[in-house]
Amino acid sequence: MTVDVSPRSGFAGVLDRFTGPGATRAELVLQFLPPLIAAILAPAYAISQELDWSPWQLGLAALLALDLLGGVLTNATATAKRWYHRPGQGFTEHFSFVLVHLLHIAAVAWLFRGGDGVFFLGVSGYLMVGAIAILRAPLYLQRPIALGLYGLVLLGDRYIFVPTEGLEWFLSFFFLKLFVSHLLFEEPHQTAQLNSKP
Repeated sequence: MTVDVSPRSGFAGVLDRFTGPGATRAELVLQFLPPLIAAILAPAYAISQELDWSPWQLGLAALLALDLLGGVLTNATATAKRWYHRPGQGFTEHFSFVLVHLLHIAAVAWLFRGGDGVFFLGVSGYLMVGAIAILRAPLYLQRPIALGLYGLVLLGDRYIFVPTEGLEWFLSFFFLKLFVSHLLFEEPHQTAQLNSKP
């Protein structure tokens, strides 16, 4: 797998390290427009439900929606796949990326679920065990394992944990971003091939 170009310098380089160097205009629109809309809709939904959220909670809901939907879409692009799965990006780098997201679980558990330690430990433990299972699996088994683990998330979200009021979407998008969109190794088409049909 090759990366189209190296990251640019300055602010453009920061963008390149997030989206992958050489992202097309269409990829950038997909990565930024829907997440921005989600960042508006998430707090608007909470307000419409008359939840007693502070401005901090409303802001955090917007950030979570932006990050999770943005992560799902960004990590699914061919450019990001080439970048995040380039040579030198192995178990340590991907697992470290997953561990950073423990902060998301902690924020939801403490700020939206009243300090729900069972939720934090249960979701965090499943995240780490699932990520290890995906990353250590043979390449040809990674996708079915990831999708199976994601299916269990959907069941657990419905039948084990009481949904987080106002953030009912959190677990489904959280694990979609990490298990399905980010961790799965793919050999994406080069940009020049994207307009061709099979």
